[in-house]
Amino acid sequence: MKKKVIANALKYNSKEDIAPKVIAKGMGLTAEKIKDIAKENNIPIYKDDKLSKQLYNLSIGEEISPELYNVVAEVLTFIARLDNE
Repeated sequence: MKKKVIANALKYNSKEDIAPKVIAKGMGLTAEKIKDIAKENNIPIYKDDKLSKQLYNLSIGEEISPELYNVVAEVLTFIARLDNE
């Protein structure tokens, strides 16, 4: 049995937000559409199945919980490195 693809999109504005927020999430075809939109807009994609499942449990517009700060910080560092390349 093939596992369902999960995708989430986060947004973070350090001047407005306390923590990153979930702005989109989906499974299956919706997840593929989220990834396609990211690719079309040159938004980096970071793959972490465990994190994806945790983020999927949050509501749209909800900030990530403090328990996820460290792992999301790793994602933001990954993106910053790509931006600097």
